[in-house]
Amino acid sequence: MKKKITISFVFTLFSLFAFSQKAQFSFATDASLLHSFKKEQRFWAIGQTIAGHFNFAPEDGLYVWLAYYSTAQFSNYPTATAKSIITLPQQVDYMNRVKLRIKHFSVGWKHYLRGAYNLEENWSLYGYGGFGILFGNVVNQHSVPIDSANYNIPVLQGTDNFKRLTIDLGLGYEKPMGGDIYFYAEARTLLPTTDYPTSHLLVNRKAPLTASVNMGFRILFN
Repeated sequence: MKKKITISFVFTLFSLFAFSQKAQFSFATDASLLHSFKKEQRFWAIGQTIAGHFNFAPEDGLYVWLAYYSTAQFSNYPTATAKSIITLPQQVDYMNRVKLRIKHFSVGWKHYLRGAYNLEENWSLYGYGGFGILFGNVVNQHSVPIDSANYNIPVLQGTDNFKRLTIDLGLGYEKPMGGDIYFYAEARTLLPTTDYPTSHLLVNRKAPLTASVNMGFRILFN
């Protein structure tokens, strides 16, 4: 999957470049700290983003990014209920240990509220919005064995992959460092717009709901 996403990202960069050779191109990369806010699915992860920016005007342009995050770990405490009234016990409380890893691909529009992409001094403020695809991998381990033939299990043991379509929003600060290199810091949120339920996640609706703080550098190619 990682190879397919990377190939898609590179293909998108070249497609955008071929679409308009008048656009000014920048390459950016950053480190990020991400947090998930949903109850029963709260976790922290660190990540990296690689991005391409195509500016058609001093204040406006397209962006495309690919983000990878470390494996997050958290636990939840569901209850399995018996399928038959003659099954004992009627319910089993257990701990579900979760390992979750996400990747994210996004394309959207970036607008400078103050300054511009090629500012040579002072600082800039920008916002962006776009659409993305979140790819997730989840691995569950139960604290006790539970027979699925006799119990309704809210979240299953094992491994599964899932996808989410997202609306991506961000606000950032940028400052020129000299030599067409810019330092930036931004806040970013990924809002899931689809559920596509998986039996390996206890919380599926509008999840994972995340926000991150990112800091990195953008290089402008003149």
